[in-house]
Amino acid sequence: MPLRLIAERCLRSALPILFGLLAMPAQANYGQTPEGKAFIDDMVSRHAFDQTTLEQWLAGAQQQPDILESISRPAEKRLAWYEYRRIFIKPSRIEKGRAFLDAHAATFERAEKEFGVSRYIVAAVIGVETQYGEYTGRYRVIDALSTLAFDYPPRSRFFRRQLGEFFLLAREQDIDPSVVKGSYAGAMGYGQFIPSSYRHYAVDFDKDGQADIVTNPVDAIGSVANYFARHRWQAGAPVAEQIELADKDSGIDGKHSGLFTEGLKPTLTLGDYRKAGIAPQVKLDDNTPARLIRLETEQGHQDWLTYPNFYAITRYNHSHLYAMAVLELSRALAADAGQAG
Repeated sequence: MPLRLIAERCLRSALPILFGLLAMPAQANYGQTPEGKAFIDDMVSRHAFDQTTLEQWLAGAQQQPDILESISRPAEKRLAWYEYRRIFIKPSRIEKGRAFLDAHAATFERAEKEFGVSRYIVAAVIGVETQYGEYTGRYRVIDALSTLAFDYPPRSRFFRRQLGEFFLLAREQDIDPSVVKGSYAGAMGYGQFIPSSYRHYAVDFDKDGQADIVTNPVDAIGSVANYFARHRWQAGAPVAEQIELADKDSGIDGKHSGLFTEGLKPTLTLGDYRKAGIAPQVKLDDNTPARLIRLETEQGHQDWLTYPNFYAITRYNHSHLYAMAVLELSRALAADAGQAG
């Protein structure tokens, strides 16, 4: 290809990025913006924070432009299942997971007994989120949350709430909010809890006086199990099963179209699917909520009937691809022990 054409193509591909950077708001002292001042006033009036302290914290927060790019293109929305699966279901992650289960066997056993949540599901969540604590995030949480709270209008309300929750957490845990690191969305620790989840679901599982999911794997394991228990995990109940539709060519666009519902929360029951001619192997009541999903594979597709425990996993991350990755990894981790995932 002529050098001129290569240069023109590079310029065309670079222009959107350049325009995006030019459109970015200049770095400001977040505590001095109208939105930042309103946030500070609210935290002072509702939670009795010291105004000067909040102003200092926000003055030190740094805008992170690449976070805005990351949050607009999450893997769960841009990848097909087989591409997403490759990230998480690999031998190295499975082996590390088995070692993590062995290293914390007593903790997993106690969490399973106290919360009724499969140890393999808990381990798989931690494995998908951070490779068992190896990669817990490179951004300062205060930078991530401030960038999203004040420079990301589509979800600024949500992230301002999370920023407030983070400051409350810092006060409760007596930690310096300027040093805690996490994901581009402000999630922290082994299980990547956002601040509101940290405050509501983290538990002091080792009874040392602090619920620490950032550096303490015992608290992290107990906290993930507690999260699922609080989101109605059903002990011993199935999560999902692969099924075969009677007419494979009619799928989503054919006679089975009404069985593929929108939204993560099931709106149909197992009885509805049985009436439509689908015969799942699970022994669950006809009134059990269920949802049929289709996953794109390199060879075509797979159809899965999912149950309340699958929906519980999507409460952790609002994606059926995420839930399926957790399920598959949990089954792989359980394989050596001869247990069902």
